[in-house]
Order: sequence, then structure tokens, then C-alpha cells
Amino acid sequence: MRRSRLPAGGANVFQKIRAKRTEALEQGQALLDLSIGEPKGAALLSAREAARDAIMSSDEPMHAYQYNESPGVPGFSPRFINAHLSNPLLGGDVDYLPICGVKPLLGLLPLACGCAADEIIVTTMTDPGYPIPADWCAYHPKVTHYPPPLNSDNNFRFNATDISSDTSLVMTNYPHNPSGQIADAPWYRELCQYCSDNDIRLFNDAAYICLSHSDDSTTLAEVAVDYPDLSWCEAFTAAKLIGNGTGWHVGAMVGSSDFISDVREVKGKTDAGFVAPMAAGVLVALENDQEGISQYRKMYSERLQILVELMQGCGMRLAIEPHAGFYTLWESPTMAFGQSISNAEEFNFLMIEKTGVVGVHFDKYLRYAVCADVAAMRNGLEAAFQAAAISYV
Repeated sequence: MRRSRLPAGGANVFQKIRAKRTEALEQGQALLDLSIGEPKGAALLSAREAARDAIMSSDEPMHAYQYNESPGVPGFSPRFINAHLSNPLLGGDVDYLPICGVKPLLGLLPLACGCAADEIIVTTMTDPGYPIPADWCAYHPKVTHYPPPLNSDNNFRFNATDISSDTSLVMTNYPHNPSGQIADAPWYRELCQYCSDNDIRLFNDAAYICLSHSDDSTTLAEVAVDYPDLSWCEAFTAAKLIGNGTGWHVGAMVGSSDFISDVREVKGKTDAGFVAPMAAGVLVALENDQEGISQYRKMYSERLQILVELMQGCGMRLAIEPHAGFYTLWESPTMAFGQSISNAEEFNFLMIEKTGVVGVHFDKYLRYAVCADVAAMRNGLEAAFQAAAISYV
């Protein structure tokens, strides 16, 4: 019999929103889309020119399989990682691994922690948060996963003691999507000590670290190296680094040698490495075009301020001031369009149907991105939220 063999769970929030957005377009609704975190336009010119030159190179390794190394771009991973850090990692028990972006990696981490043979417990920052880590955990029959508490009361940073001591893997995402919260060194030190004491592996997805708008923002790598018994790793990507690099699928991991070794083994069975000319372009931009990268960071910071002021003026409640990335997070109204609102999904879908404004909903919160030019959308957004006549009662 022909039927789906996938476990129950179905489409995640992004797939549901895309379906609703398509439905609205088919019904003739013009959209003001603030949902998907995908920068507009092309990647930085410096990256494109360097990638073009690499493509035209006759250097054979540039056009070969890269696997878990990077023969086409020698030394890519440590160069890429250390360019992100305030204090480069020099020596110590660390290892590096080139990756094809972070998303496909998220499903491999439980495997790298032994879930093929043993039952394990995983903490995922997915409520609210990027759903893919939890989605992948649901596909692994021997994985039990749970989210730590993330809300306005704790400023979207959980306490180390919120993690059960029998957890096998903690998957964090700082800077946080969707809140824009950052992790600072004192917070990481508490978490690293707790995980080290309880033999818990620790991973951080640092996809938005290049878009930090706060000097307090730091990486796991810069703290974890001080904990010799901690098993840890951190992933970095070029997707947001070079303007619109979401299609380039280039990045790298750094971590303790034991964890990186396990990830390398399972990853080596799933892909043949990144596209070397893309990696060459990314590295040139990162090492030689900080001005271009800073311009994107400044643009998003300014757009965040515009959107926050606009939506607060329309009565929306900001859940937390964003300190990184290109997202704003809002508390879901309890009244809109003259009716009671039970959750953020209901409000988001009503906004799409009646005004064309598209966001991303979580249980209690709504995420609106500033990848598009929100200043140019000001009049339409103000009219939409005023039409919604929102309130919190």
C-alpha cells in the first residue's frame, strides 16, 4: 500500500506558513512578507568575484570532492573560524571540520552522540526557536528531546540547572533565532561548567554571530576551550555573513577533538563536502572585506530599530530587545479584528488572510524579520496593524 512511512508530526511551522502564504496569493492578497530569514539581493561583490576567479582556476583540487577536508581551499576551517573570534584559538585540544551549512548537520549530532545504539536525551532550543533540531530528534527513535524554558521572564536565556543531569546533548542557538538574544561569557561559563560536571555534550549553532549588535556577544568556542573535560562543538556558516549567502552552503565547525571526530565519521557518510569555489569566495570576503560585512550589519541594526518603533506605535508588545540577527519577537495579542485570539498561529494566519502581513508564529510569540526594506513597507504595515485593532487583555 502506498502511504507515508514517516512518523507522526507532519509539516513544521515554516512549511505551514509557506502553504498559507501560497493560499493567500492565489486568492489575490498582496503580501507584506516579514517571515523568512533570507536576505535580499546578491552576495557581497568581493565574495562573488573571488568565487568567479576560483571557478576559472585550473587548479584541480578546486574542482574535486572536498569530503571532510578542503584541498581546494587549504586551511579553510581554522581560518574561517578564527576570523569570527575576538581571540583566535591557538593550540589546545581542538579540531576543525568544514561543513555544507548548519541545517543538514543538525540531524547528525544525535547520531554523533550514539543514538543509533543507545537511548539518549537531547535539549533543543526550539520553544520558541528554529524547529529543525526537534524535527530531526523526532526522526530518531531512540532520542527523547525537550526544550529548556525560554521566555520574556528569563530574557530567552535558560539556566544551566534547567538541563536535566541525565541529558546527553544540549543544542543551543546563540545568537538566538527568533529572539535576537545573545550569549555572553559569564552565561557560557555556567553552562560549560554544568555540562562538564555532568558529562553532557554541548553544541552551539552560531549562524547569526556575524550579525551581533552587542559587544557582549561571544561564542561558545571562546569559553569552552577553558574546560578540558568538556565535550563541545560549535558551527559557523557563511549564509548571513556575506549579505545573501543562503545558497552558498559553506561553513565550518570547531570543537573538542572527541566530538569533532564523531561528527566527522557520520558526516563522511552523508555528503562529499562543500563547493570549493564558494568557500574560496567566502574566505576572501571574510578576511579582506570587513567593511562590506559591517555595512550589512549596520543596515539590519537600523531596520530593526525602524520596525520596533513602527510596531510598538501600532500597539504590539516587544518580547525582548533584539541584540543580534535580523529578527524581532513579539508577544501575541489576545484580541484582533474584533475577536478573541487564542494563540500566535491564529493571529498570524488572520493577518495573512486579512492584511497580507506574513510572520512566523510560535505558541505565544510572533517573529517578524527585517530582511526586506521595512522603511519602504512602513505605510502598508501601519495600515495593516491598525486595521487589526490589536489589544492585550
